[in-house]
Amino acid sequence: MGDPTFWDDPEKAQKTAQDVNSLKEEVDGFHKLSAGVDDLEALQEMAAEENDESLLPEMDELLAKCRSELEHLELGMLLSGEYDANNAILTLHAGAGGTEAQDWTSMLLRMFTRFAEQNGFALEMLDYQPGDEAGVKSATIQVNGHNAYGFLRSEKGVHRLVRISPFDANARRHTSFAAVDVMPELDDTVDVNINMDEVRVDVYRSSGAGGQHINKTSSAIRITHLPTNIVVQCQNERSQHMNKDKAMQMLKAKLYLLKQQENQEKLSGIRGEVKDNAWGSQIRSYVMQPYKLVKDHRTGAESSNVDAVMDGDIDLFINAYLKWNNLLKNQPQEQ
Repeated sequence: MGDPTFWDDPEKAQKTAQDVNSLKEEVDGFHKLSAGVDDLEALQEMAAEENDESLLPEMDELLAKCRSELEHLELGMLLSGEYDANNAILTLHAGAGGTEAQDWTSMLLRMFTRFAEQNGFALEMLDYQPGDEAGVKSATIQVNGHNAYGFLRSEKGVHRLVRISPFDANARRHTSFAAVDVMPELDDTVDVNINMDEVRVDVYRSSGAGGQHINKTSSAIRITHLPTNIVVQCQNERSQHMNKDKAMQMLKAKLYLLKQQENQEKLSGIRGEVKDNAWGSQIRSYVMQPYKLVKDHRTGAESSNVDAVMDGDIDLFINAYLKWNNLLKNQPQEQ
């Protein structure tokens, strides 16, 4: 970074600086853990030599800190995917259930928003389609920050809610579904050839928040890739041209990931776990009645503190997914 031409390409320079800072954090974390282990060994020797049980609470506290630091380092090692360090783009779609599902989608949108805020990520609303009576039909957000995609790729799939409906006068229990799609933001160095003859571009009037300007012009863009039926849309930018550029970037990311996955289970990756927003295809259930429990059906991770989870505390599920996914990748292939 001492090269005088380093900042000639600001985007490349910023990414390099982020990578350097990330590596520095990993090295600092290792030194911190090493120092903690040394201190713990010294305390253990002192307690043994002097038969001093008063040192046990301090040892327990230091041991807990070392375990936390070790878990943090292990998590960093799991975030080693090609695009884990990139920004993340999340698209949420309400599934079966009408207003119920649309309200559930808005709850998930808030959960991811709170997670981003708590972890220092910046958030952009790229597209927003409000529900007919309440909630959200669909929304696309971009979460900006180091390792955003690495963390949030665990959320791709169908999320299921069981609760007493606030929209049911008879207070009956309802089940609702919402699909979450996650992809990394890719830069121009990733080569994806898109035949524009196979792309349909639709222009429509923006429907989300954005003041008077966003509702006066038909600047929102919906792009459909006809061979794969992948649909992306953007209405956040102030011009039709900018929205089209962003939507094309999103389509490029989806097609690139789809190409990477084509030798695996058909339609896995980008769309595989989100194709059916209905019973039996969910990755995680959020039960609010008759008991409270959030359970991930892939990893078995669960929490009875539903309120905390809905307030963005999803670290338990992210960590469990990363460990589970790493075990799957390292399993020996059948001959």
